[in-house]
Amino acid sequence: MKNLVILGGGYGGMRILQRIFQHIPSDINVILVDRMPYHGLKTEYYALAAGTISDKHTRVDFPTHPQLSYRNANVSEIDIENNKIHFSNGEDLEYEDLIIGLGCEDKYHNVPGADKYTYSIQTIENARNAYQALNNLNKNELVCIVGGGLSGVEMASELRESRPDIRIKLLDRGTRILSSFPEKLSNYVEGWFHEHDVEIVHNANITKVESNTLYNNDEAIDCGAIVWTAGIQPNKIVGNLNVEKDQYGRVVLTEQHHLLDNEHVFVVGDCASLPHAPSAQLAEGQAEQIAVVLAKRWNNEAPPESFPPIKLKGVLGSLGKKSGFGVLKDTALTGRVPRLLKSGVLWMYKNHNG
Repeated sequence: MKNLVILGGGYGGMRILQRIFQHIPSDINVILVDRMPYHGLKTEYYALAAGTISDKHTRVDFPTHPQLSYRNANVSEIDIENNKIHFSNGEDLEYEDLIIGLGCEDKYHNVPGADKYTYSIQTIENARNAYQALNNLNKNELVCIVGGGLSGVEMASELRESRPDIRIKLLDRGTRILSSFPEKLSNYVEGWFHEHDVEIVHNANITKVESNTLYNNDEAIDCGAIVWTAGIQPNKIVGNLNVEKDQYGRVVLTEQHHLLDNEHVFVVGDCASLPHAPSAQLAEGQAEQIAVVLAKRWNNEAPPESFPPIKLKGVLGSLGKKSGFGVLKDTALTGRVPRLLKSGVLWMYKNHNG
């Protein structure tokens, strides 16, 4: 029997599992390695941290199949030379084919103390920790959220809904939040924050973080809690791989999504060098193509020389439970409609995935 090992049960890993079982030969064992015994809805961790949804609502069961097994473990190293995965408990796992989907982690931009004194929402464990801190705050305490991108905006709005009794400050290094979105959406969201008493600080420059103290342009701000949403980078396990990477530290791949010099090692999701910014949609689109490559190989056929560009349907964001914003097919949406659309997409994913 040969081992196809998938590291990470995120959006890319889940989509690959859904697509390969109708093609998989009888001599292939599929082993999914993940720290958790279920798929976590990472796009909803901000709501878990804010306390507006329960832990249960961020979990989806992994699929089952006679040739699929699971291993709950922490990866410590990927040994590409010897086709082995090393785990933190000292055990190893050999593979014939490997799919790396370990996701991303916070990027702290070398800000002293940021990794130690801020809360993250990048993993479900981190989101749980943030929930405990944010929901134990006293009335009128200040929460500082660093980063005015999609994660920071959704975190701030959801926290406002959960804790109307606390103060919230959103710090962004640009001249407007949601800088990758049309200006119309940025203005709408800033108006929503003004209406709901969330303070926005533009042109922020976080120079240092200490316990319950954030320094913006070296000026101290006392905080009850600090949440970091100011950028991501590939998982450190992938960062340690001796392979070609782009300027963001993401792995450069062939058209078939495997390493340039190793057709048996694929990379999916946030750690892959792709034309678009990392997202769940992008990981799923890439996973569809990886599944085609594997199916062709198993049928002793040549994989496609290239694939059409992965098309993204758009981006939807929430402002609490009643309002939202988004871009669909180059059309900017604000208000109730994009919030309902996002809820519908999430419902479909949770109830039809797998």
